[in-house]
Amino acid sequence: MTGTPPVVLIAEELAPSVLEVLGEDVEIRHVDGADRGALLPALADAAAVMIRSATQIDAEALAAAPNLKVVARAGIGLDNVDVAAATERGVMVVNAPTSNIVSAAEHAVALLLAAARHIPAADASLRAGKWARSTFTGVEVTEKTVGVVGLGRIGQLVAQRLAAFDVTLIAYDPYIQPGRAAQLGVRMVSLEELLRESDFITIHLPKTPETVGLIGAEQLATTKRGVIVVNAARGGLIDEAALAGALESGQVGAAGIDVYAKEPSTDSPLFALPNAVVTPHLGASTTEAQDKAGTAVAQSVRLALQGEFVPDAVNVQAGGVVAEDVRPGLPLAEKLGRVFTAVAGGLAQSVTVDVRGKLAEFDDSVLQLAVLRGVFADIVEEQVTYVNAPLLAEQRGLEIALTSDLESPTYRNLVTVHGAMSDGTQVTVSGTLYGKNQVPRLTEVGGFEVDLEASGYLLFFTYTDRPGVVGAVGAALGEAGVNIAGAQVSRTTRGGEALMAVTVDSPVPPDLLSGIAGTIGAREARAADLNPL
Repeated sequence: MTGTPPVVLIAEELAPSVLEVLGEDVEIRHVDGADRGALLPALADAAAVMIRSATQIDAEALAAAPNLKVVARAGIGLDNVDVAAATERGVMVVNAPTSNIVSAAEHAVALLLAAARHIPAADASLRAGKWARSTFTGVEVTEKTVGVVGLGRIGQLVAQRLAAFDVTLIAYDPYIQPGRAAQLGVRMVSLEELLRESDFITIHLPKTPETVGLIGAEQLATTKRGVIVVNAARGGLIDEAALAGALESGQVGAAGIDVYAKEPSTDSPLFALPNAVVTPHLGASTTEAQDKAGTAVAQSVRLALQGEFVPDAVNVQAGGVVAEDVRPGLPLAEKLGRVFTAVAGGLAQSVTVDVRGKLAEFDDSVLQLAVLRGVFADIVEEQVTYVNAPLLAEQRGLEIALTSDLESPTYRNLVTVHGAMSDGTQVTVSGTLYGKNQVPRLTEVGGFEVDLEASGYLLFFTYTDRPGVVGAVGAALGEAGVNIAGAQVSRTTRGGEALMAVTVDSPVPPDLLSGIAGTIGAREARAADLNPL
C-alpha cells in the first residue's frame, strides 16, 4: 500500500487483535454502525468497512461509499449485507466462515443437554428457594436417535461430539454425499423420516428462501411426542409460534433456541415457557470465536486492499477456498497474463486458459481470474482485483474460457494462455512451477521455447536471427545504465525468426525500447513488469 493510506472503517466492536493485523499501512476510523445518520457520511472515504451483525450494508450504504473495495463481516452470516448490490458495484464481500464453527457447535450441544435436563428452570427454581427435584426429571441422550438437519461444517462438528454419547445419528441434507456422511457414522434420510424417527433434532442450515419456515406446525406434528428440538443456526428456520404451541401441548418436550426470526428479540412466545431454554444468539459469543473472526477478516481486508486473492470472499466467481496445491499457481497465472498482454501489444478478443498436470486435479477455476488480473494490470488505471476482473472483461468484450487436463507430457504443471487478437493473429504464453519453492517460470512465449524465471522486468525482441544482435542489445542497455540480469535467445531455425528475452534490474523507458528495436531491426519489442501487483 503506497500513497495516502486507505481508510478502514470499523463500525462495531471487534477483537483488539484486529488493529494489530491491519497494521500501520491503513487509517483506522470508528463509527457506530447501528446509527444510520453517522454511518452513511462515514462511508464516504472508506476503502473497507468492518462490521458484525448490527450494521446494515445495503444498496444505500454502498452508494454512499464510492471508494469502497471490501465489506468485511466478522462472522459467518451475511443477512445484513446486500451481496448482489456489492458485486454489481465491484465491491468484495468477505466473512469469517470458520471462525465460530466450534463455538456454535458447542453451544448447540450445550442447549441440547440443558433442554434434556431442564437445567435453566431448575437453576431458577433453586434460586427462588425451592427444592423441587421431582419437577425437573429429564431424559438421557445416550442410545437415543439424534437427527441433524444440515450436515455442513457445524452440523458435522455437532454429530462428532454427540457420537460420544453413543447415539444413533441420522441427518437430512440434500447437498451431502452419503459416502461422506457414512465416514462420520451418520445415515442420510429424508426430512420426513428424520422428523418421524428422532428423539432429538438439532438444526444447522443456512437461512435461504428454501429453508425459512422449513419446520412448522405440520412438521412438528409428525415428530415423536416429547422430542427435543434445538436451533442454534438461523432464526426463522422453525416457526416460533408453532414451536411454542407444540411445547405447550407436550408434542415437543423441550427446546433449546439461540436464534429468532427477528433480532434483537424480547417478546417471543417461547420466552414464557419453562421447557424452552433460550439464549440471545450466543453461538459465536466466545472469546476464541470473536478473536478468530476479527483476525480472519482483518487479514482478508489487507489482502483485498492489496488486490490479492481473498479465500474468504463470498462474491468471487471462483468461489470457495483455494486448494493449497493451487495457490502457487496464482502468481504464475497472473504473470502469464501480464506477459500475454505485453507480447500481444493490446487486449485480445478471446483468451483460453489451459491448465495441465497436477493443478488440474483440483478446482482450478481461480487461475482463470488470476490470468485476467494479469491481463488487465497494465491496461486499466484502476486496481484490478479478483472481483472486478471478470467485470472488466465483460465490459471490454473479452471472452474468457478455461480448459483442464490431468495429462502434461513435459512438465508436472503447465499453464498456457492462448489468445486471439482482433486481426486474427494468435498469441500464446506458457509457464510452469519449478523446484521445491514452486517458482514461476516461463516455458514458451509467442511460439518460442524459453526457460526463464518469471520475475522482475522482462524485455522481448522478435527479429531475424543473425550474429551481433545480443551484443547490440547489451551495449544499448549498458549505455543507458540498465543492468542485465539474464538473457536468452530462442529461434525457429538458424537464420529464421528469433526471440530474445532479457531480464533487467530496472524499468526500460519506451523510447529506449523502441530505439533498441530500430537498431537491431526487431519486428516487435515488448516490455513486461512482473513485479508483484
